[in-house]
Amino acid sequence: MQQASGAIGGGHMSAVVFIHGTGVREPRFTALAGRVAAGLTALRDGLRIVPYYWGGTHGATLAAGGASLPPHPHPHPPPPPHPQSTARGPAEAPATSADDDTTAAWAVLYADPYAELRLAAAGAEASGERPPGFVPPHLKVRTQLATLAAQGDAAFPESGPGLAHAATDLAGHPLLGPVADVLDPDVLAVLVARSLVARVIVDALDEDTPLVPIGETRDDLTDKLAEVLGAPPPGAERGVRTLLLRTAGSAASRAVVRRRRALTEAAHPAAGDILRYLGRGDAVRADLRTLVAGLEAPVTLIGHSLGGIIALDTLISAPLPQVRLLVTAGSQGPFLYESGSLPSLEHPDPLPPHVPDWLNLYDPRDLLGYLGEGLFPGRVTDVAVDSGQPFPAAHSAYWTNPVVYRHIVDRLP
Repeated sequence: MQQASGAIGGGHMSAVVFIHGTGVREPRFTALAGRVAAGLTALRDGLRIVPYYWGGTHGATLAAGGASLPPHPHPHPPPPPHPQSTARGPAEAPATSADDDTTAAWAVLYADPYAELRLAAAGAEASGERPPGFVPPHLKVRTQLATLAAQGDAAFPESGPGLAHAATDLAGHPLLGPVADVLDPDVLAVLVARSLVARVIVDALDEDTPLVPIGETRDDLTDKLAEVLGAPPPGAERGVRTLLLRTAGSAASRAVVRRRRALTEAAHPAAGDILRYLGRGDAVRADLRTLVAGLEAPVTLIGHSLGGIIALDTLISAPLPQVRLLVTAGSQGPFLYESGSLPSLEHPDPLPPHVPDWLNLYDPRDLLGYLGEGLFPGRVTDVAVDSGQPFPAAHSAYWTNPVVYRHIVDRLP
């Protein structure tokens, strides 16, 4: 029987059970639960944080070692788009605000962290004759990147793991030569910094990490790296954001092809967890009920993604009087209910009266976050929390967003 993996923090005034979402396994679960505990206890003393790790016992596994997955394709990358192109399809309409423009530009960089550098290189002309003793400008950038790599990830802890590796790869990239020849050094430093940060986040997403920094943290890190690489402090708009937006559609399309196996492998364990739960969820709900039964009231259940569905189903199925608050973040519970797929409740049956107050947090850019107020009037409070990240990063950025913790703590019993 799956029990809590251990309580974090002391005190008995209020217990908080954290239920993770799809695809989370150890050691990432321990890091995630620790981050949630730190975020909550920093705002309120006396909380007892109880992690519920269901992934190890009830999560999906590939019994045949992934024999059902297609082989990894190795497509040849298409040539970069010409920077003079102004073609814009219907899906590439201008964003409605500066924040949306920035988010869209980062979405392109997540599809291809070298997108800006490729665009700049596409417009570079062949270098003419150089005077004796001329030092190519790209050598300075490569040296700076090598120094950054040698310092290791600890030099910028807010980046998480992978910065040193990203710097090493970029230091040896052939794009740096033609780009350094045509760009102002300040602009080059910003583009290189953005490329590094995008690469770190893409690598984190490929590892299915549940902790992706919010947009503000990402942008602050970019500014710090740009200054290390020689740019002045942030001020006027820099870079080629408009050009990136013009190529968003083609870049995203290339990313789907390039990462086909990564997308397929979402079936294990993430999508596999959902399918397994919908077909055989009794055990994970029973273990959660057993865990809650051993806790003193008041208890709050916090569930991310599928964890929110598990919490909601468990509370609907039978009363748990200790639980006074349900919190879901980026959860598909309302969608499953409306589509007739929620195991415990079929539309249009109402939410049972024994279900406690329900706070539903969603990021407007998280395509896996849904609303409950229109389905259960007066029983659900939907609250938007904007991480400043595009999807899918937005789905993993709830637990690095200070606003999320403030909304939860404000409503804790």
